[in-house]
Amino acid sequence: MELEHAVTLVLAIDTATPAVTAGIVRVDGLEVLAERVTVDARAHAEQLTPNTVGALADAGLSVDDLDAVVVGCGPGPFTGLRVGMATAAAYGHALGVPVHGVCSLDAIGIETVGEALVVTDARRREVYWARYRDGVRVDGPAVCAPADVPAGAAAVAGSPEHTALFDLPRQAPVYPTASGLVHAVADWTSEPAPLVPLYLRRPDAKPSVVSR
Repeated sequence: MELEHAVTLVLAIDTATPAVTAGIVRVDGLEVLAERVTVDARAHAEQLTPNTVGALADAGLSVDDLDAVVVGCGPGPFTGLRVGMATAAAYGHALGVPVHGVCSLDAIGIETVGEALVVTDARRREVYWARYRDGVRVDGPAVCAPADVPAGAAAVAGSPEHTALFDLPRQAPVYPTASGLVHAVADWTSEPAPLVPLYLRRPDAKPSVVSR
């Protein structure tokens, strides 16, 4: 279904990594009007709203000026993703604007060049990863130990602690940015699909076995 109004100003948020990101982006030209980022893996719930309000103030705008919201849907830890996606859905519902979900790794990978591997922290001594060719995802997303990530990339980007585990040249993108999130949206003219979190893992809790 075609949207009735053109999308001009977008709120971009991501909480799939330790970076709590909120930014205001003008779609035409991917112009970042304001962006606030707090790097703290335990501050998603506390910092996302202040960062959003601060970015709007920095841009000289109010929520009523927004035409859409884009949110990173992971892969990432359950708690972080829940904060970002719930917040995005709430803004979309309150403002009556579409909410687009994108892969958070794409928001990093789309800013890489050539053959690049993007990795972020999956905890448990594992990484979330995807491979890109000139900014387009060609493999992944997936989760595994760093040693099990398929070879073939010419460079690596993403989490500084985890890029260091790969004997590859580093590229600049570290965390999802507001511009990367907006750039990762394939189509602004149609109704977005429902938000679906990318956990990439089964729940830790398992059904108990009842002995007879």
